[in-house]
Amino acid sequence: MTAETAMASGTADDRTPRVLVVWCPDWPVVAVTGDDPVAVTEGGRILACSEGARAAGVRQGQRLKLAQRLCPELELRDRDPEAETRRFEPVVAAVEAFTPRVEVIRPGLCAIPVKGPGRYFGGEEALAAKVGRAVADALGQPLVPDAVPGAPAVEERQPIAPPPAATAPRARVGVADGLFAAVLAARAGVLVPAGRTAEFLAPYPVSALGDEALAELLGRLGLPTVGAFAALPAESVADRFGPSGTVAHRLARGLQPRPLVPRDEEPDLAVEQRFDPPEPSAEPLVFVARALAEQLHQRLAGAGLTCRRVAVEVACADGRTASRLWRHEGRLSATALAERVRWQLQAWQGAGTFTSTGDGDGNGEGREDTGFTLLRLAPDGLSPDQGRQLALWGQAVADDRVERAVARVQAVLGHAGLRRIEPGGGRGPGEQAVKVPWGEPYEAAVPADAPWPGRLPEVWPAVVLREPAPVRVLDGAGRPVTVDGRAGVSARPALVVVRGREERVDGWTGPWPAVEYWWDQSLARRRARFQVVVEGGRALLLTVEGGAWYLEAGYD
Repeated sequence: MTAETAMASGTADDRTPRVLVVWCPDWPVVAVTGDDPVAVTEGGRILACSEGARAAGVRQGQRLKLAQRLCPELELRDRDPEAETRRFEPVVAAVEAFTPRVEVIRPGLCAIPVKGPGRYFGGEEALAAKVGRAVADALGQPLVPDAVPGAPAVEERQPIAPPPAATAPRARVGVADGLFAAVLAARAGVLVPAGRTAEFLAPYPVSALGDEALAELLGRLGLPTVGAFAALPAESVADRFGPSGTVAHRLARGLQPRPLVPRDEEPDLAVEQRFDPPEPSAEPLVFVARALAEQLHQRLAGAGLTCRRVAVEVACADGRTASRLWRHEGRLSATALAERVRWQLQAWQGAGTFTSTGDGDGNGEGREDTGFTLLRLAPDGLSPDQGRQLALWGQAVADDRVERAVARVQAVLGHAGLRRIEPGGGRGPGEQAVKVPWGEPYEAAVPADAPWPGRLPEVWPAVVLREPAPVRVLDGAGRPVTVDGRAGVSARPALVVVRGREERVDGWTGPWPAVEYWWDQSLARRRARFQVVVEGGRALLLTVEGGAWYLEAGYD
């Protein structure tokens, strides 16, 4: 018997534990703001949509153009994973009240084992009902009757089948043997009796197993449903489909491929020093910072972790606090971290952050510094420490000097005081470059290399104004030049009036019209760009929007 065959047949581990799953449908939509109908997009397709959008025919996985054609008033929102996680935390906390062994599968979906909590709370039905009510309270929603499968539990003699597609409530609870079946049970809003999970799964299509290649192959072999696949001998499946097919076959039979993995609480590795009585000057804090930095590095090393940033936090006797994040990325030694604390304290003192003003009469006299009561270093963005390969011949010395110089400038100007330029996406020259604080990662909201209809030619202006300056464009008769909705120009531009000075137009080209964000009224704009050459050979980039002309940039 091969290893795959032994795994497929299974003996002692076939006693699949009962799992309860809480499912919040369309959670990416719940985590964003917008009026119904609204949809969340990812990768150019619909990730999730609201009930109003679904009623209009919008579906998950659709392309944006098709979704907008089906629902012209559809509001599109980018996915916000941070908001999804943050808003799901109250739901997880509500479920944790029943057992600390909560596994967050993704925002909007979590699971707990049933065995212990079910005994304590009076059985599976009672536990599911209590969890459903707690989740409904956490969501601030009235309890939907079929969202808590306490009453409509699957009876022993009832046929089990997936429910028809319907409008999903804000949260549903399901119980079944194993995590995979429990997720489907939560989507159906039912309690699957112990031992009947395979019967519950049988009508589902094989695509529900989550393996597209295997589902396509099984469909060609005439096995369209999970039940048909589960009926195959385990040994034959292991020999024909290998380990991945074996795992899918165990799922189809209602068996357990893996146990639940409860979420780990992020360890508190922050270090701090309190001062009693308050320390009147900042110099002693610099010496304390060195010892705290050593402690922080020891704690991180002991936990096998590194951090992306370190927060320097200071509190004063009068209750004022200040905090600043410094980029770490595992590159800062204890000495370097202590040096940054010193720079930060100097920057705060230079800006008067901890200086109280006034003698009680409001005349600004009697300035005095308050005492410091707390210095704290807190790591942020923990991740496993994979180590760092240093250069053999000192090539990193120059980079280290640059990092130290940048840190000194940021200590004086603030974290966003020194920024680097990254390529951006858009049609105008002001949209082609994005300023990012030094040391911060950059993820473009829109790709720079995407097709941009109406984009300017490759020769870019040398000077781009921070804010476009209003100008007037006149024809030969002194009348304003206009551009209609079809990009038709009323007359040939003859004069450009810039800051009250008239300049004769020797040549022009355009327009390059662009209608942007037409699906979002708050962001929608219609504009057209022109390139004009004025007397003296100087070239200008002009923009007309809403009937008004602006000077956007200039060419050498």
